[in-house]
This record gives sequence, C-alpha cells and structure tokens, in this order.
Amino acid sequence: MRRRSARPPGVEELPRRHRVTSPSQAPIERLQVTVLRRLDGLLAGDHPGLFPGHGSEHGEARPYVPGDDPRHIDWAVTARTSEPHVRDTIADHELELWLVLDTSSSLSFGTGLATKHEIAWSAAGAFALLASRGGNRVGAIRTTSPDGASRPHIIPARSGSNHVGGILASLRHSPEDGELGDLTGSIEMVRRSARRRGMVVVVSDFLGPSTWERPMRALGHRHDLIAVEVLDPREVELPDVGLISVVDTETGRRRLVDTADAPMRSRYARHAASRRQEVAAKLQGCGADHLPLRTDRDWVFDFVNFVSQRRNRMLAAGRAR
Repeated sequence: MRRRSARPPGVEELPRRHRVTSPSQAPIERLQVTVLRRLDGLLAGDHPGLFPGHGSEHGEARPYVPGDDPRHIDWAVTARTSEPHVRDTIADHELELWLVLDTSSSLSFGTGLATKHEIAWSAAGAFALLASRGGNRVGAIRTTSPDGASRPHIIPARSGSNHVGGILASLRHSPEDGELGDLTGSIEMVRRSARRRGMVVVVSDFLGPSTWERPMRALGHRHDLIAVEVLDPREVELPDVGLISVVDTETGRRRLVDTADAPMRSRYARHAASRRQEVAAKLQGCGADHLPLRTDRDWVFDFVNFVSQRRNRMLAAGRAR
C-alpha cells in the first residue's frame, strides 16, 4: 500500500515539474509558488498585455494616430499620401525576454521586509516565470560574475522550465561587500546579444553616475523596455535615532551622521526626492516603463498593479487603432 505524504492543512502540493530537489533551491520554490498561484489568478490572460512581443512580419499600413510609436512610421506610404502612416506588425507567438539584474553590493542593503537584492531577484524571477509559461525564450545578465569579479556574466536565452530554474539559481547569489556591478556594460551586452525584437527588464537601484542612460536609450529604440527601481525607506528619509555610522558597501567608506539634526534630515529627504525624480525622468526619456519597488512594501502588490495598468494601456491602444 502506497504511503501518502503528509502536508499541513491549506498547503497544496507543487506540480512535479516545479518541485525542487535541493534545500538550497527553497527560495526558488517559494518564488514559483508565489508567481504560479498568487500572481497567476490575478493576471489571467496576461500574455497579450504583459508580453505582447514585437512582430517580425509586416502588416497593413494605416493612418498615424497620437500614441503610435514613431519608429513604426512607413515613410514610403507617408510620402505617397502626404499623410503620416504607420505599418503594424503581426505579433509573434514567441517572445525573447532578457533580464539585467544589478548584483552590485549596494543591493545587499535593506531595512524593510527584505534586502534590495531579494526584492530585485524576486521581481526578475516573476518576469522570467511568467514569460516561460508561453514557451518564450529567457536570457539573463548579472552585472557581476559569480566569482565576484566586477564584469557582466551572461546566460544565453533559451526556453524551458529547467533553463529558467538555472537562471533563478544563478541570479540568487547575494552580492558581497566591495562588488561594483557594471550596469552600463551589462545593458550594452544585451543590446549586442538580443538579435530579435523582444522585451528587456533592467532591475537595479540606479544609484551612482547615470552612465547607463545612453545604452539604455539605444536599447529602448528596438525592444520593449521595463526598468525596475528597487528602493529602501532609509534611502528616501532618515529616522531620528541619534548618531549613526553609515557605510558605503561598494567603497567601504564610513561616516558618522547625526540623525537628530532636523535640518540635516530635511536636506537628505530633499536630495533623495530630487535624485528619484531625476532617475524617473531619465528612464522615461529612454522609453522605459518604470516600476519602483520598496523593501518595506509587498512587492507582489506593486507588481500586479504595474502589470495590470500596462496591460490595460496596451489593450486600450489596440482598440484605438
């Protein structure tokens, strides 16, 4: 007689193809459960909205309407008719998704429900798992190598649940102090590697110099671009807790800060807000959809809102056409 395995009440068994075989893969299993159950019910019919894909075959030309992508303007028809026309494309059923995950040491920081790296990894994994459901190809790039070197590490785009599991396991490695991720080089690497039109998701805290702006702008000219900005509440404002020692995890520099100084806290909050507005404006200029996630909030709630709004916007644009 076969013995049944006991499970706590209310806990469903994970499908066989999504089970893990190693205790080190427990975070991957938890993420799969979150995406496949908690998100799946909320994002029914998500493929046309979240992953529309760019078409590879040209469709019919039609008059230009406000909101159309100017890159799709058919200049030959426009010249003949003296009226702007765009040429739609027939959407592909298979999408190529590329993930760029910032694994520099600044993402090891966190004072909320999780560290910034854990939120970033979860968001990247959610995109990968949702994309893989339709048989899409998924590739990924870390801004640092698994051996700790400050150079990008690429995982070629392939399809299949085993490949996605390997990507999640590779991206799971937490950054160490002193690791300087090459976000600019990683974005440039995606631009060279992504031969066909698809979607690129860049996950970072976007701290430091904005050298990533130029390659990301070039990337946005060809692909659907989503930028996930991961924030911690202490990067937005400081609490009044007296004298504290702050450390830059990338350079190791330390500094004493008196948080009891109200004018200092106000200057810090103004500078942080100005920085966030600057990053948001640059991401918008690159043509990226901006998804901010915080370590003190439920990332799934913000993720679902973002995907739902994006899907509704794209469906509304399709109906207008």
